[in-house]
Amino acid sequence: MVFFFTSNIVTPAVSMYMGVDKYENEELIKHSWPEDVWFHVDKLSSAHVYLRLEPGQTIDDIPETVVTDCCQLVKANSIQGNKENNVGIVYTLASNLKKTGDMDTGQVGFKDQKAVRRARVEKRINEIVNRLEKTRKDMPTQTFIEAKEERDRKERDERKKDAREQKAKDAEEARRKQEEASLRSYDTMMRSENMKTNRDRGDDDDFM
Repeated sequence: MVFFFTSNIVTPAVSMYMGVDKYENEELIKHSWPEDVWFHVDKLSSAHVYLRLEPGQTIDDIPETVVTDCCQLVKANSIQGNKENNVGIVYTLASNLKKTGDMDTGQVGFKDQKAVRRARVEKRINEIVNRLEKTRKDMPTQTFIEAKEERDRKERDERKKDAREQKAKDAEEARRKQEEASLRSYDTMMRSENMKTNRDRGDDDDFM
């Protein structure tokens, strides 16, 4: 089961999701969207919370209030982190997550450490956590996986469409250049200095 939450403090509202346990986290690692932003309590066990960005949005565009919501949610879903104050949080794009065969279930690393952002949560803010919990909706894991497959299919179709359009543009550009080259060649051929007459060849016979 995957839990989805909604943050309504921004317009349009944004979605966050997390797994039930470490085995569910393993599925989220496999089937998260590349543009999702992953949150985790630093150096402690916690849920994996993902923020789903809007199309065209980057990690630098996330409002501070949304970052706070994600940090509070991930802290609240860490057994040890929920009890402590001044907890560190790490977050990065899901596409920056790295999974190797020697890692435990639900464990991840990073492809690029420089792409990892950090935040701190001084204490749990129940008002935020309760607000988010009220929006929670459960999604079967298979439905979550199918949504990723549909997203990937649309992306492939879009790439194929872009490739076809680019191919058509290239063909049109090649045709245009060929026409221009032909016109230049014809114009050069028809210039007066390149024209020859019978008089130029000395064939101007007089007839009586």
